[in-house]
Amino acid sequence: MPKLKTHKGAAKRFRFTATGKIKRGKSHARHILTSKTSKRKRKLDIDTLVSKGDQERVERMLPYGRD
Repeated sequence: MPKLKTHKGAAKRFRFTATGKIKRGKSHARHILTSKTSKRKRKLDIDTLVSKGDQERVERMLPYGRD
């Protein structure tokens, strides 16, 4: 069986937790920050888990993550 390639774009965006869940950063935190409240910017800085609907797709792109 040949080796599987890791999707490099996904590898830069997602990380596995110790229990095998997938973490992602939030969007809308890169520019035009002056119009956003401090509370909103603070909340955008916290990583969150990938939704159940997207979990399988991300796992396929990262074949050598945690099992």
